[in-house]
Amino acid sequence: MAIRNHKNVDKIPEPTLRRLPWYLSNAKLMKEKGEKYISSTQISRQINIDASQIAKDLSFVNISGRTRVGYETEHLVQVLEDFLGFTNMHRAYLFGVGSLGGALLSDSGLSHFGLEIVGAFDVNPDLVGKTINGIPVYHSDEFEERIKQDQVNIGVLTVPISIAQMITEKMVDGGIKAIWNFTPFRIRVPENIVVQNTSLYAHLAVMFNRLNEAIKK
Repeated sequence: MAIRNHKNVDKIPEPTLRRLPWYLSNAKLMKEKGEKYISSTQISRQINIDASQIAKDLSFVNISGRTRVGYETEHLVQVLEDFLGFTNMHRAYLFGVGSLGGALLSDSGLSHFGLEIVGAFDVNPDLVGKTINGIPVYHSDEFEERIKQDQVNIGVLTVPISIAQMITEKMVDGGIKAIWNFTPFRIRVPENIVVQNTSLYAHLAVMFNRLNEAIKK
């Protein structure tokens, strides 16, 4: 079976990238159950995505299955983890150790998906100097000096919206190349900076709206 074609990475549609982790999780579950092979039809039944769409999405990672059998489960897991970058550890800083930031620091599961938060920054004297889940919390003023030592290029943004843009600019000036933005504020960055917006409040709004529509029916 073919493994990864790096030439496809830049061309892959974002909706496909968002779906691939679902396939990976399902394949891992099937692997744990001892299933040697898994088909797009089986995945479709579990996650309610059309089998033809799954097959199309998997074509981007250049893995071939056997007719009427499907994909080799262990190989599918390996290929998807490699393609999604989960096998390489990416070092990150977190900015804003509030309730959400603290929860992310305590989430050891992130390391299983290739993200290692190696430091956090805040201005709260009750937090600075402490460690959360083994991760040190520094004063925000220490960022420029710390990044020279830690070789970090990802920033996780969980600060109040009132300072989101200011902290973003500070991160970019310090050398951060990608920002995982958990605030409901649309930060502005140079074109060469990667931003992934993940607003919990936006998803809540969608859920509440759909819930209201469902109740009306």
